[in-house]
Amino acid sequence: MIWAATTPETGLFSGLERHSALADLADRFARLRTLGRGYLEVRLPEADLPCLTLGFRNDHAVLHRYDESGGLSLHAGDGATAPSTEVEVPIMNEPTEFTGDFILSTVRAWQIVHTFGRTGASGEPGDWYGL
Repeated sequence: MIWAATTPETGLFSGLERHSALADLADRFARLRTLGRGYLEVRLPEADLPCLTLGFRNDHAVLHRYDESGGLSLHAGDGATAPSTEVEVPIMNEPTEFTGDFILSTVRAWQIVHTFGRTGASGEPGDWYGL
């Protein structure tokens, strides 16, 4: 895996990429969960794209996908919040608001990132909305 993430010590996103096993990313994610918020970017070692990003605050998360053609998509919400509810999550170091249409539970968002790290798959095409 190649990844960059919020640093638990500072609470700020560090763009410094790490090359490690998926277990190391899982450890970082677990540490960030104890802080209640974080942001990470994940890609496979073979190429710069596709890349997934996950921003979360408590039990609310947002996933973005940058695909091989340079397109950007946002993952559909999973019902973690009502569609009209606005939720703030960190994107890099900036708090950003999203409607419930695009909010996933943090557990579900991590499952998608974890699967991507193991298999390269990022879910069903109908789960992503092009921006």
